[in-house]
Amino acid sequence: MAAKVKEEIVPLFQQHLKIHTPFKNSIDIHIDDDDLIVTYLSDDLLKELLPIVIERKWKIGFLPHPGMLNARLGFGISRDPAVSVKNILETESAQHVDLLMVNGRPAFDTVVIGQSLSFVYGSSELKKANRILSKVKNFFKLFESVQLKQYTIEYKQKGDQKDQKINTAALGMFIVQHGGSSLVPRKIIKESFSNDGMLSSLILAPQSVLGLVKFGVVSLFLSKKNPKLPPFAAHIKTNKIRVLSEEPMNLSVDNALLSAKEIELEVVPKIIQVVPGIHLETIELENSSSKEVFKTQSLPTGELREELLRAPLPLINHATTEQFKEIFTTLRENARPTSSYLVLMFLSTFIATFGLFGNSSPVVIGAMILAPLMAPIISLAMGVLRQDSKLIRSSLQSIGYGLLVGYFCAIIITLMTPLTTPNAQIISRIRPNLLDLWIAVGSGVAGAYAHAKKEVAKTLAGVAIAVALVPPLAVSGIGVGWLNWGIFSGALLLLMTNLAGMVFAAAITFLMLGFSPFRLAKKGLIISIVFMLGISAPLALGFNRMVKESRIIQNLNGYRINGMVLRDVNIRQMNPMKLSVTIFSERPLEENELKQLKAEIESLLQEEVEMEITVGIKM
Repeated sequence: MAAKVKEEIVPLFQQHLKIHTPFKNSIDIHIDDDDLIVTYLSDDLLKELLPIVIERKWKIGFLPHPGMLNARLGFGISRDPAVSVKNILETESAQHVDLLMVNGRPAFDTVVIGQSLSFVYGSSELKKANRILSKVKNFFKLFESVQLKQYTIEYKQKGDQKDQKINTAALGMFIVQHGGSSLVPRKIIKESFSNDGMLSSLILAPQSVLGLVKFGVVSLFLSKKNPKLPPFAAHIKTNKIRVLSEEPMNLSVDNALLSAKEIELEVVPKIIQVVPGIHLETIELENSSSKEVFKTQSLPTGELREELLRAPLPLINHATTEQFKEIFTTLRENARPTSSYLVLMFLSTFIATFGLFGNSSPVVIGAMILAPLMAPIISLAMGVLRQDSKLIRSSLQSIGYGLLVGYFCAIIITLMTPLTTPNAQIISRIRPNLLDLWIAVGSGVAGAYAHAKKEVAKTLAGVAIAVALVPPLAVSGIGVGWLNWGIFSGALLLLMTNLAGMVFAAAITFLMLGFSPFRLAKKGLIISIVFMLGISAPLALGFNRMVKESRIIQNLNGYRINGMVLRDVNIRQMNPMKLSVTIFSERPLEENELKQLKAEIESLLQEEVEMEITVGIKM
């Protein structure tokens, strides 16, 4: 190394070099006031030299030594020795800069407590390829068991006599003196300089693995031009903080591993005169104070903190009742069977029943919009999720009263109406299948999301139309009025399908949005799944029947035999098979030809068929 200094470094100074000497734990040379010490030392040797420099008030400049990794970043030194020498020679005067101290030890670059943002930003690797590899490697670590730790953070705001204290749970934190750290882009810690008397502490406090992974995915492909602070990170910018924990904390100071139960971090202002590196940002001395920052709203405290400390980080966000008072208040109000609710149920069923008898889709849609059944169903989903017996009981009462009012209205209208033939609107609601269940699931998700997010609440009318709760209720009531078991049971199955699908999907949605921990929701979800499976059995049969009908119609429509073409094929009944078809021919057909056609169709379908035939003659 001495030969390299003599051959490569010394010639760069030309006639400006006064003396060069090796540093071995001490130095004994005479320095004039105008002289400048220039070092070519590793991080460890620099930390031994700095107390001497500070004590003797020397001015100092730095050259990029191969072992000077953290100080090079901390003081903004160029990688190229020639560039650094040129910068030193051309700089008119040294500047007073701050120094970050950690339990009395200097820190040049970054202090990491626990686990830092290297999980999402990468590590302090100098080579780009190594940084990318580190980011990918650390991203997959996010899927491992992650445990938050208890931390107490103490700080004092300017003008306050007492220390502020935050008792929280965090994955870890990192502390930098200014925005040139190797772990975090400069744009994240804005207006942070080497002589502003401040340190910046970023505390990483994710509340779920999903949130951590989501940010990890974004950060893995993050453009350097648009870096962002994680939504679960707190930012404290001040001159001094203390971090305490009941258990020893893992601590890394410039990549040196330590352990302590109490960590004091303090910026000593303008303690050393240095020639700033070309990458070091400073501000004018008269403006060298910046505003403090205390963004700690994202830190979990109280009940949430205790829950996060009890077990490894949950897959999804967990929320406490106190955090979502507004939505719980709304859902409890929606669960009560009020007079307005019962009146709307009567009116919506009244309109739907007459719309069904009139075979009018617009009237039925109007009844869907008016129906208030969705509100207690969403409340029931939340009650099932959080095992809230009071909310469940109130929601079931509202749903039960609403169904009774609806049945009463539909039955009375059916008995008063002299119509006894099912039309298209009625028939379409007595043969539910798995498609109806998925429609209900989608509607439940949308309904729960709309209740949780005010900005999408206007879509509730569309959700009500999609799930169509009142029309199957009205059809079921019509079946009772006609004493027709097929219509009653088919429509009731569709109604139960919609109810079960909405409750299950809404509960899952609320779970994913963090309204209940999984351990609390498990029992309710199991009950919902069992009910869904029970409903799915007849729906699967209905779906298979629909698929079979579709294939039969597809095979027969356009079928040609002896100059005859089959059109407008309809299946009246599956067991036994009854078909309605229109046959187009260029001449009148004899009875034996129709029998031959029937035999051909039976051979094609491999079962006996009863047919209603309409003959059309081409002219």
